[in-house]
Amino acid sequence: MQDSMNVPEPSTELVQRAISVRRAATYLGQSTDIQRKEALGAIADALSLCRKEIVSANQQDLKRSIENGLSESLLSRLKLNENKLDAAIEGVRKVACLPDPIGIRQLHRQLDEGLYLERLTVPLGVIGVIFEARPDALIQIASLALRSGNAAILKGGSEAKLTNEAIVKAIDHGLGNSSINSDAICLLTTRRESLSLLRLDGMVDLIIPRGSNDLVRFIQDNTRIPVLGHADGICHLYIDSAADLDKALRIAIDSKCQYPAACNAIETLLLHKDIAPSFLDKAIPFFNESGVKLLGDQVCNSLGIENKAEESDWSTEYLDLVLSVKVVSSIDQALDHISRHGSRHTDSIVTNDPKTANKFLHSVDSSGVFLNCSTRFADGFRYGFGAEVGISTQTLPPRGPVGLEGLVTYRYFLKGDGHVVSEFASGAKSFSHKDLGL
Repeated sequence: MQDSMNVPEPSTELVQRAISVRRAATYLGQSTDIQRKEALGAIADALSLCRKEIVSANQQDLKRSIENGLSESLLSRLKLNENKLDAAIEGVRKVACLPDPIGIRQLHRQLDEGLYLERLTVPLGVIGVIFEARPDALIQIASLALRSGNAAILKGGSEAKLTNEAIVKAIDHGLGNSSINSDAICLLTTRRESLSLLRLDGMVDLIIPRGSNDLVRFIQDNTRIPVLGHADGICHLYIDSAADLDKALRIAIDSKCQYPAACNAIETLLLHKDIAPSFLDKAIPFFNESGVKLLGDQVCNSLGIENKAEESDWSTEYLDLVLSVKVVSSIDQALDHISRHGSRHTDSIVTNDPKTANKFLHSVDSSGVFLNCSTRFADGFRYGFGAEVGISTQTLPPRGPVGLEGLVTYRYFLKGDGHVVSEFASGAKSFSHKDLGL
């Protein structure tokens, strides 16, 4: 991995493009709710009109990537067929219908007669997003950025180069039919540009990486721009002794197999010792039928799992049809395992015991903690955010799937009538600090 000394300074051309994006962001932040809604509608229409070109470009990217030996998990993310494109376009329309996140008054306070303080939500400004493989992520990110009044500089992986260019061409066409400046969405195409993006502090307000652990960690280590994201997606499903085993099996299969390349698919299955024999008797045939390679601890090996799990497996994000399985003696042992090996992404428990459920939900320090449901629900679209720009596992907000509310900040506005601090410091006046209606 390159060190910070190898991150190049931005070229004059890149700086000029960033200035144009910054200028577009300024105007975008002053746009109306209706203007941004109409812009997203125009983008959705343009994407629909250009569907053949986009799908054709994606097929070329897939063909080249297969020839280059791209992994199955990345190929799965790269693929953008008509169904996935339709879902992405529908996502744009849903984002357009979400409430305006800008200009929401969070605080309204009278400090003195004629002196009023407000705190209002405002856009971040310019978002830089570096992502791998998934061209549909470009559509989600662009729509969320524009809806929240932010401009975006985007850099996709080289494996999706033609698809990304076709998508941005359609977005540019859509913005051309709206009142929003098309400079608000900028696509970078070279590795040097993506590295130089990390040096654009002062022009870019937030970097969002979406990709491998190495990518995220490299970005975090090589920029002064705030970074939002997660490096690992090691998710767990714990099946308690008080679980309904049929329900547990259904959840386990979905959590692993529905889309194994996703960061919210489980990588480790924890089984309470009292139900492990009966559960594995049911589960092993289903997992085998689904093509899942099971890796088990010593107890699991004695119960029918053929492959042995190594210590490193408990900390491995497979992003594939591979699942590590471990037997634990108690809820406390399960919590200890998740604490040591988890990535604070999403973890779930299956149990009918309210006390055990409550302990799990309030002990696991992850951005998503679920009860009796699949970890695959950890998604901005499924949460009703319309889409997401990524998932954050940091403790400070935004946390979990990041939608519109994660792309705004706030600003304090103080309006007076000749007020000066000296009158309050001398005691001639005193603050009223009276809260008013929002």
